Amino acid sequence: MSDFLHTPACEMLGCRYPIIQTAMGWVADARMVAATCNAGGFGFLAGAVMSPAEVDAAIAKTKTLTDRPFGLNFHMFQPGAQQIVDLAIKHRDRIRAVSYGRGPDKKIIKRFRDAGIVCMPTVGAVKHAVKAIELGADLVTVQGSEGGGHTGSVPTTILLPQVLDAVKVPVLAAGGFYDGRGLAAALAFGAAGIAMGTRFLMTAESPVPATTLARYLEAKDAAGIRASTALDGMPQRMIDNEFLLHLENAGALSRLMLALGSAWKFKQRTGMSVADMLKTALKALKDEDMGMAQTLMAANAPVIIQRAIVEGKPAEGVLPSGQVAVAINQLPPVAEMIAAMVDTARARVAALA
Repeated sequence: MSDFLHTPACEMLGCRYPIIQTAMGWVADARMVAATCNAGGFGFLAGAVMSPAEVDAAIAKTKTLTDRPFGLNFHMFQPGAQQIVDLAIKHRDRIRAVSYGRGPDKKIIKRFRDAGIVCMPTVGAVKHAVKAIELGADLVTVQGSEGGGHTGSVPTTILLPQVLDAVKVPVLAAGGFYDGRGLAAALAFGAAGIAMGTRFLMTAESPVPATTLARYLEAKDAAGIRASTALDGMPQRMIDNEFLLHLENAGALSRLMLALGSAWKFKQRTGMSVADMLKTALKALKDEDMGMAQTLMAANAPVIIQRAIVEGKPAEGVLPSGQVAVAINQLPPVAEMIAAMVDTARARVAALA
């Protein structure tokens, strides 16, 4: 008898369970990815917030912590994107998949596929899923509005079946998942597995400082984990806090000054030249259909998120989170969390049978 938890996604990614750890910036490090893969899931390194040198080092470290395949996340607007593409292909012996949002074109996707690397974009709309597959994606992760970080407005329970009806590749469900009941439900919908961010952020292996994790544990009202455009011009779901309220109440001039300051700090951190930054901004304006104000604000997210997620100053930064944070009250080891999810999913399916 076949195991219902061994889905096409498991075959493609080389994992035991269809439980995917998403590439949360500054959270999905080598330790977390290795813990996920060792426990039977599949983890993605958060390469989108790393330089090429940092990506290379993170891949090397992950290799020392697990003998399982793992994934790498990136986007084409980050500094050194082409080098990161080359690194993923160089390490194709262990990099089984790449995930992306602002993604590569058909030519780069073909390079990945020719190297045996699975292309797995995250989308928030049916038309984006269809377009991603036209460009060559092997499977897609569909994130509903409940999810953390950048998100759309359609709940997972509505978006997921629409995408399943529209495409012929395996689909992973994201947004609102944190336990085995959700895993069983997603599989019942027809998904090939689930992808989770906040649930992995709230584990023992999370590198997020204790002062910031305490804010996540304190969140008990789903209405207080809401989407706002104040950070970078795009809807992003975050836990209400002092800084977010300040940002939303700031005037246009204050937001402009913040964006310029963030851009300067981002330049210093990445080593980008002013010319490179202008080139990236122009590309965003042209290819991503972003307005000038939104393009200027784009530098805010990486700088301000770091204050809370890396520096441990939750009142001075923002707290990206899915609404599931209200249902999580413990920080278990990743292996324990995945094992409990699997047991619960099996129990729910057995009960239905």
